[in-house]
Amino acid sequence: MLYHLLYPMADQFGVLNVVRYITFRTAAATLTALFISFLLGPWIIRRLAALRVGQPIREIGPDHQAKAGTPTMGGLMILASLGVAVLLWSELDNRFVWILLGLTAGYGVLGFIDDYKKVTQGHSGGVSVRVKLIWQVAFALIVAVAIYTDPAFDKELAVPFFKNFTPNLGVFYIPLAAFIIVAASNAVNLTDGLDGLAIGPVMIAAGTFLLLSYAAGHSEISEYLAIKYVPGAGQLAIFCGALVGGGLGFLWFNASPAELFMGDVGSLALGGALGTIAILIRQEILLAVVGGIFVVEALSVIIQVASFKLRGKRVFLMAPIHHHYEQLGWPEQKIVVRFWIISIILALVSLSSLKLR
Repeated sequence: MLYHLLYPMADQFGVLNVVRYITFRTAAATLTALFISFLLGPWIIRRLAALRVGQPIREIGPDHQAKAGTPTMGGLMILASLGVAVLLWSELDNRFVWILLGLTAGYGVLGFIDDYKKVTQGHSGGVSVRVKLIWQVAFALIVAVAIYTDPAFDKELAVPFFKNFTPNLGVFYIPLAAFIIVAASNAVNLTDGLDGLAIGPVMIAAGTFLLLSYAAGHSEISEYLAIKYVPGAGQLAIFCGALVGGGLGFLWFNASPAELFMGDVGSLALGGALGTIAILIRQEILLAVVGGIFVVEALSVIIQVASFKLRGKRVFLMAPIHHHYEQLGWPEQKIVVRFWIISIILALVSLSSLKLR
């Protein structure tokens, strides 16, 4: 909104020329989301506490009963700050912006319903896995079809570290894109189990995609880096910046000991957003590297369940894998910081793939 308001005035007021640059608006969106998060945080915590919107804690596994009753649904703060910042600083005639906002909002609503059921029912059940998955797939398919039917979409899959290997998947790209979105959403949801654990890698991934989005939307940079040029993708850098800002604001309250939990309203939406960004900028496979922590967390659950059903034995002391390390006696903060460090390393590896081809 501010972009469309200030852009026409740039010719009369030279100082407003900065609004024309994506880099400036990305920084502005980051700071806007951060400021809104700081502003909303205390109020949201008080309101959720007054409404007794406390997080149910599972009785099995590591002892986290001291966290019982901590306000959840903190993802509302992230989504509110993210949405306002993106609407203020993005070009609202950009199709990618609305696709991304729509998916994020849809998954956010699904997560909110799940959180609401958990709170009102007093246990960690919430919406059934089957129902949740059906809605996730439905939203993801709508987005996948919307992207696939874009005339500018070339239907070729970019493979990291391989310059000339770009298989054309044709119509099969639709189920692949839907799978990536759903998988990313659930992987972030599984990672959200310790104070600050999920939001750290989310921000690191968002920061990485910020750079990749800007590069993909710039014809000269994308040509130099030998990545797919995606007209309009630069606007996604603003979304990524806002996500980093909103995430930082949330982390202020979510750092151990947490005053506020993200809840499914945040984890499902943010994971889906990361998956959608990866698809829009044509870095679908690279998402598995950037979000390697999420991949490992999800795989640990799959391996644990499969092993127990097939062999009657568990591979990990507890899944997701961050609980395995808790059972080994690692302090919670050590697990969180080490997972953040691994995320940073994976982000650097991902960026290095731009030239290692």
